[in-house]
Amino acid sequence: MANGETILVTGVSGFVGAAVARAFAADGWQVRGLARTTSPATNLEDFPGTIVRGDMLDAASMRAALAGCDALAHVAADYRLWAPDPEDIVRHNREGTRTVMEAALAAGTRRIVYTSSVATIAPLAGGAADETRPLTEATAIGAYKRSKVVAERLVEQMVKERGLQAVIVNPSTPIGPRDVRPTPTGRILVEAANGKMPAFVDTGLNLVHVDDVARGHVLALAKGEIGRQYILGGEDVMLETLLGEVARHVGRKPPTVSLPRGPLMPLAYVSEAWAKLKGREPMLTRDALRMSHYRMFFASDRAATELGYGARPWQQAVGDALAWFRGQGMIR
Repeated sequence: MANGETILVTGVSGFVGAAVARAFAADGWQVRGLARTTSPATNLEDFPGTIVRGDMLDAASMRAALAGCDALAHVAADYRLWAPDPEDIVRHNREGTRTVMEAALAAGTRRIVYTSSVATIAPLAGGAADETRPLTEATAIGAYKRSKVVAERLVEQMVKERGLQAVIVNPSTPIGPRDVRPTPTGRILVEAANGKMPAFVDTGLNLVHVDDVARGHVLALAKGEIGRQYILGGEDVMLETLLGEVARHVGRKPPTVSLPRGPLMPLAYVSEAWAKLKGREPMLTRDALRMSHYRMFFASDRAATELGYGARPWQQAVGDALAWFRGQGMIR
């Protein structure tokens, strides 16, 4: 229990931020949620705390939001795998993180949990990677991964050089309810449920229920070592297996065709060009195809041992996600 202490959670209109805010409220915290005035309202309905308006890129609003807070969970991020100008993603996540952490230092915030990503960790051929395999900016594939590497290194530097009281968590691939946008993985679930993914590439990912990731944030703030990273993951699952589970839930036949990546690259070029013309994210990108060469498998042993972290079966996460998407009318 937090005995009524106040925590600021950024990004509460988003998928992970909404879950993190609810997890801290359940743990006894007084939750103050930061959201932009332009943010979708879905996850702000029945919010378990107080909403304040601001932006992680605006120093004045961050200082005002942190006033009187005992702790901070910085979850907000530009979570796009593609943008018309990819450097926008890097700039947003680097400068947003810098602005938030500078405000926390100025406010004397005593405890901070920073939400990074397994995007900052190098995958391990034939196994599950852990926190000992950091990526560099030069080795990260795509603007989103580069942005998270740069932001994470910035937090580490501020811990070492300026005494920032931050613990770093690295969620794997969260799925579950309140994925309003939806995230790239949520889009896969929706498209598959609607029968629009008749084939797959040979790749895999680590799936975790978003509520388990959120609980991991609470544990990290309470028990984590300052400056230390903790992967918050679930189970390693092949994409073919995931699509089969989605098919089972919605009564469709699972896809059985495995596609080679090479012929898909021209389609990715076309998809990105069309997306730039229409101003919306493409379903297929070159970076996504490059990343699919690796099985994004990760181990949460450190979090389990040091924080007492655990995750429910990935099939339950899929079921909860599909039920929420269906309730939103996103699955026909």
